[in-house]
Amino acid sequence: MRVTVLGTGAADGWPNPWCTCASCTDARRRGELRRPTSALLDEAVLLDLAPAPPPVDVCLAGVHTVLVTHDHPDHCAPLLLLARQWVRRSEPLTVVGPAPVLEAVRPWLGPEDPVELVPVTAGAVVHRAGYDVRALAGDHEVPTVLYDVTGPDGARLLYATDTGPLPAATVEAARGAAYDVVLLEQTFGDHVGHDTGHLDLSTFPAQLDRLRAVGAVTAGTDVVAVHLSHHNPPAPLLAERLSSHGARLVEDGSVLVAGSDRAVVPRGA
Repeated sequence: MRVTVLGTGAADGWPNPWCTCASCTDARRRGELRRPTSALLDEAVLLDLAPAPPPVDVCLAGVHTVLVTHDHPDHCAPLLLLARQWVRRSEPLTVVGPAPVLEAVRPWLGPEDPVELVPVTAGAVVHRAGYDVRALAGDHEVPTVLYDVTGPDGARLLYATDTGPLPAATVEAARGAAYDVVLLEQTFGDHVGHDTGHLDLSTFPAQLDRLRAVGAVTAGTDVVAVHLSHHNPPAPLLAERLSSHGARLVEDGSVLVAGSDRAVVPRGA
């Protein structure tokens, strides 16, 4: 499974265009922009409808399934589907998500669009074109699911954003999964008094410990932090701190090859 990480940022991206904090200033100095979080599996399965266009070398024409976590606008931006309609794609497309996601998407579809809307709640299983998808519970302020995806080659990924500390049922559902790749949100860095359905640098490692305890995260799992905001330290410092917990940063547009011992394919390869 090739996992293209289209975006690794939170809703406002990183740097926030209005902000002059140390993290945003450092990101501008290095020319590093993190789009709202989204990912693409094998050019076939899209995780979340981010409002920012994907990196310029990414084409979505081969996507047959879209998995949307929840209806917040940084994860459910239906304009992306309208753009598909404008080029009159005739291939069938399935959009999966909680009921509010489908209600948000529906008005943006044309009457002749070959789009199937599939509602899911935690525990639902969807099979599409060789991909097995399980929806897991998230802890967020609106109906939210996380996605456990097994590809046709058997590689397995957990996409876990947006969520606070993982519900016990989600950890149990992941028992023995031995994920190849985990994309786990880490929004708030050292700002731990946020009181939101997100993780920070205190709760993020705790979730990894819980997943390791049930065999969901193993020594061979590539753990990548996503949904990052400027509440984090500048990226080089953040990378060091994540490394101590067995996780890492990647740039937007990076391609991870699941099951290849944390391989990253260079952009454009």
